[in-house]
Parts: sequence; C-alpha cells; structure tokens
Amino acid sequence: MSSGRQRWTLLATCFSQFMILLDVTIVNVALPSIQHELDVTPGTLVWTINAYVLPLAAFILVGGTLGDRYGRKRIFAIGFALFTIFSVGCALSTSDHMLIAFRALQGMGAALLAPLSLSILVDAFEPERRPWAIGIWATIAGFGFGLGPVLGGALIEIFDWSAIFWVNVPIGVAGLAATLVHVRES
Repeated sequence: MSSGRQRWTLLATCFSQFMILLDVTIVNVALPSIQHELDVTPGTLVWTINAYVLPLAAFILVGGTLGDRYGRKRIFAIGFALFTIFSVGCALSTSDHMLIAFRALQGMGAALLAPLSLSILVDAFEPERRPWAIGIWATIAGFGFGLGPVLGGALIEIFDWSAIFWVNVPIGVAGLAATLVHVRES
C-alpha cells in the first residue's frame, strides 16, 4: 500500500475513534442543558448516557464479525454513515424519548466502527510501521475522550446542547469520504 493511502487510512481510523470517544464524554456537560430544554427527569436523563454505551459495548463483537464476514471497509463505511445520521437525529430531537432512541442507534453505529478501525489499520501498515500507526490512533482516540468536556462546554456556551451532536457531522462525513476513497477492503 502506498504511503499516501496509508496516511488516509490512518486518518479515517483516527476520525472514527476520536468521534466514538468524544461522544462518551461530551454529553456529560450537556446534561443540565438537555434536562432544562427537553424537560427531562433525572432518572430519564441517565439514559441519555446509557443508551449510547450499552449498544456500543453489547454489539462491538457483532461489528467485528460483520466486518470479517462482509468486508471491513464496507461495514466501517456503514458505521460512519449510521453514526453521522443518528448524530443528526440526536441534534434534532425534541423529546427525551427521541434523544434516547437516537443515542442508542448512534451507539450501534459506534459498535460497527470501533472494532474495525483497528483491524483496518493493522491491515494497512506493514509490521515495522504498525506500532507507530497504532500509537497515533490511540493518541487521537484519547484526545477525543479528553476533549469531550471542554469542547462540549464551549459549544453549549456558544450555541445550545444540540451542537454537541452537530460536531459529529463534519467528522463523520470526512471519515466516510476518506474511507470510501482511500481505505482498501480487507
């Protein structure tokens, strides 16, 4: 694989992990705003978080299996599309039930992305460059996790709670485009 294609593959996989882990933490700072705007009870508000992480954890093995069976690039691209579409659904939610449903579907998209990003990355790089690529991938993922609360706070201050979901759209579209154009099927 050419070094240019490797870089684009690394970028696509970094986009996915950044977005997945960003969404684990960015919502936390938006909870008071979501509660106020959608008139959500504290008990229901917890499901805004859980509805994302439960499907992500429960279906991550399914995502990897689907990639092995039907093609990693194909399922990875579907994961990007689903995550991005359901992020829009979250942003446009007008009730707690809508938000929770879209968060669960967003978690399903993340369950397709998470296991395949590493397997795509491992396939793209030769053994001697693989540790470097995995190190970059893990660093960007950690950056997304850590940036979530800071970025979330800034977005809520400038816009409103829906901005924490809109931020996924350009990342998801860029990741999907990089995947479709540069990632090879494996």
